[in-house]
Amino acid sequence: MKKNVYFVSGIDTNIGKSYATAYLAKTWNERGIRTITEKLIQTGDTDMSEDIELHRRIMGTGLLPEDKERLTMPEIYSYPCSPHLAAEIDKRPIDFDKIERATQTLSERYDAVLLEGAGGLMVPLTRELLTIDYVAQKQYPLVFVTSGRLGSINHTLLSLEAMTRRGIRLHTLAYNLFPEEDDEIIRRDTEEYMRDLLKREYPEAEFVVVPFLGTK
Repeated sequence: MKKNVYFVSGIDTNIGKSYATAYLAKTWNERGIRTITEKLIQTGDTDMSEDIELHRRIMGTGLLPEDKERLTMPEIYSYPCSPHLAAEIDKRPIDFDKIERATQTLSERYDAVLLEGAGGLMVPLTRELLTIDYVAQKQYPLVFVTSGRLGSINHTLLSLEAMTRRGIRLHTLAYNLFPEEDDEIIRRDTEEYMRDLLKREYPEAEFVVVPFLGTK
């Protein structure tokens, strides 16, 4: 597999990770980097990944041939919960080989693949395997989504510390403005703190502000 797969995670569930993934894919494509998104494991759906549908709306592409081939949504489970529990409820173990084959095919067809996880880095994929350990095994660079809400600094620092301990490289810190926060003072200070943090601790990582573009 080419070294062009980037894993997207975030500080929590409902942090706008799918929105940020789509925005980055859109901007990378506009820069001439042929980019596609993939959902590692989709829960809460039955036939179509709602996150992939959101990606395509924001990217402005409509569904792609790879979506129809199921390469971008190799595993879908019906219950909206952590992948380990969703697989148990549906009585169907996660097929990691199937996911790997899909990712490899996308990697061969495109310049970059943004592989979006479910929830945060510590979300269990199985009873024995955490998302962060899967990322470390595959040696994927990390695109990490944070926000300006109260508590984001704490969650970001904990996640980055865990990432560093496992030897995962931070590629991009995406500061997501969607959904909009009510407290502008906290939002601006958090952004300043995150920018300073990257300059000190992760000078090779990129800081990207993800604006609110709308999702319709």
